[in-house]
Amino acid sequence: MRCVLIIDDNPAVGEALSLALSLRDIRPLVAMTPEDGLATLATERVDVVIQDMNFTADTTSGEEGVALFKAIRGRYTDLPVILLTAWTHLEAAVELVKAGAADYLAKPWDDTKLLATVENLLELSESTREVTRARVERRKRREILEGRYDLDGLVFASEAMSRTIELACQVARSDVPVLITGPNGSGKERIAAIVHANSGVRRGPFVAVNCGALPGELIEAELFGAEAGAYTGANKAREGRFEMADGGTLFLDEIGNLPLPGQMKLLRVLETGQFERLGSGRTRQAKVRVLSATNADLKAMIAAGTFREDLYYRLNVIDVNLPALADRTDDILPLAEFFLAGQAELSEDAREALLSHPWPGNVRELKNAIARAALLASDGRIEPGHLNLPPPTQSVSRNLDEPSRESVEAALASAGGVVSRAATNLGLSRQALYRRMERYGLAV
Repeated sequence: MRCVLIIDDNPAVGEALSLALSLRDIRPLVAMTPEDGLATLATERVDVVIQDMNFTADTTSGEEGVALFKAIRGRYTDLPVILLTAWTHLEAAVELVKAGAADYLAKPWDDTKLLATVENLLELSESTREVTRARVERRKRREILEGRYDLDGLVFASEAMSRTIELACQVARSDVPVLITGPNGSGKERIAAIVHANSGVRRGPFVAVNCGALPGELIEAELFGAEAGAYTGANKAREGRFEMADGGTLFLDEIGNLPLPGQMKLLRVLETGQFERLGSGRTRQAKVRVLSATNADLKAMIAAGTFREDLYYRLNVIDVNLPALADRTDDILPLAEFFLAGQAELSEDAREALLSHPWPGNVRELKNAIARAALLASDGRIEPGHLNLPPPTQSVSRNLDEPSRESVEAALASAGGVVSRAATNLGLSRQALYRRMERYGLAV
């Protein structure tokens, strides 16, 4: 049950507030001195504090309230505190609001305003606890993964990335081919390296080849090798990537770019471990763990006749999907700090800009933006302008299902300022309403 602690030396204040809170299904606790209040906080789970500013008769300085607030803030950093005083122009209370107090209300108080403030703070406190709990759970899960597997120094914090890495590590020990899917620049080669690092062939070589970066006529030679004179410019024999990867892992990035003849040879290698160099009739053998990756729709390519269906099912025994950076926003700031490596500091506005950008180029785009910003921030502090990110695009016409500023204001007024009630009336979640209030510049 939600709990509010009232710290006030006037018994009548405690009784009146306790009654009002109880009618809202909020558990009230009352302490009449700062010492009793701090003792209660040490033994009870309290969500919000309502405290007086003066506790000694004929005292109006507010010094006791300042001392109590600082003591609470020092021990319980995130605990919301509402200041209550009969001295409406008390400068000390105003300064405490600036220092982090949740609100400042005068005696006699307005029940509607006070209860709305309390309920909104309770909701925020609950949301904060949920976020904190989720963050702790994610950190524990990451620590378990780091303790169990070799993650090759990968930086991540999101739940989506944890799931991807956990799957990649689980399948690493088997010999089955793995297809890593995801958009360009999202880090598919890093996932492949983690699969290799946790596989039975981790002591063997890890060889990567980007099939999309080579001309079609050279891909086969790159993969399978070529004898001298096999093609124009082949002045001497060369071994292919399969030979280089023997006893280890071969990572084929952008596998959708492999031409059909190369696909047929790749299928044969996967089935038999045998291949021939271009221009040679000698059959060679290689034992290689094959990992592949693509950002293409291979099923659509199969339908179009540009990718072999039998190869697809041979490669796609396990599909490890790597989400786009926009779908794992918890990774953005940790990655940015990693790329900065202490060269500069991100301002709060720069952090907001990073979080609001859609990152169509994914981690590669983020890395480039940070490198550029670090060079331009001559004072060591990165501002949004240094990142050179385009402003967020605004829809030309508002979604008809999107509540207008006026309807949000009306819902808040009708709900007495209680966000959860207003959100229900608008058909929104509480978090969604908070986002719209922030967008419209509306205070709680």
